[in-house]
Amino acid sequence: MEHTLAEIAKRCGGKIHGDGNTLIRCIGTIQHAGPGAITFLSNPHYRRYLTNTRAAAVILSPTDAEICPVPALVSENPYVLYARVATLLTSTVSASRGIDADAKVNPKAKVSATAWIGPGAVLEEDVMISDHVFIGPNCVIQNGTSVAEGSRLVANVTLCHDVQIGKRALIHPGVVIGADGFGFARDGEVWVKVPQLGSVIIGDDVEIGANTSIDRGALEDTVIDNGVKLDNQIQVGHNVHIGEHTIVAGCVGISGSARIGRRCMLGGSAGVVGHIEICDDVTVTGMTVVTHSIHEPGVYSGLMPMDTSARWRKNSVRIRQLDELARRLITIEKKMKD
Repeated sequence: MEHTLAEIAKRCGGKIHGDGNTLIRCIGTIQHAGPGAITFLSNPHYRRYLTNTRAAAVILSPTDAEICPVPALVSENPYVLYARVATLLTSTVSASRGIDADAKVNPKAKVSATAWIGPGAVLEEDVMISDHVFIGPNCVIQNGTSVAEGSRLVANVTLCHDVQIGKRALIHPGVVIGADGFGFARDGEVWVKVPQLGSVIIGDDVEIGANTSIDRGALEDTVIDNGVKLDNQIQVGHNVHIGEHTIVAGCVGISGSARIGRRCMLGGSAGVVGHIEICDDVTVTGMTVVTHSIHEPGVYSGLMPMDTSARWRKNSVRIRQLDELARRLITIEKKMKD
């Protein structure tokens, strides 16, 4: 579908530099985009490609507009504007509605006439599916679960009983929401399962990456607030609360009853231990393990940098000796004072 640059600016923002009637059909990279494609420049590393680009138009900052050889959309934040333009040009709203013949829908489930239930999907009793919801192939939605307007379950998503999904959620393949949390009580040599009686509440505009698991609460609910973005293969334990517009990268593990504030960023493979709090506006870098509460905004790290194996082994030995060295230092300081 074609749009003029002027139409794109009206719908997505940005100021037109050059011919607003330029036709845009697709997205491309600044190095390889051809006629009909729009590209973007936000990283100065790629500025050297601008003067020779063959793109139809470029999304860029005001400082780069004067040297751009083709029409442009100018923005103080080109990457954000690119995201909006790319969404406009690549959005594919499903025209399908109704229930596929191979889906299994309980007669007591309530499904909007504008929703789509794909092949192999299973909807149990008292499920509620709102307007313009897309339920992809082989999704399973258990008793009492609701999915609000405009949400999309791509495929093979499992929503366990009594889960609530907000509006415009995007849930990728393999996600499991509402499985039992990891709760056991020790009785001598055996473990006794603690029933998980809460549920999971997902807010509006949440995206959940492939094969991520969000456990239901033990007594109260696990809560993912509006605008949260979760990457692939994340584990969210029972009774966790993640605040609005927090973003979490792949392979992060969040233990039970942790509370994470708003606008936080957790890097890949970070870990958060249970029953702690992270305040708003905290960044945790990749591979960091958060072992105690964080009460002040900022950037936190907890991993030694990579080194050669030989030197790493030597340093790891010294790390194990730190307590002994500290005691010896205290003894020496005491003797010096005496």
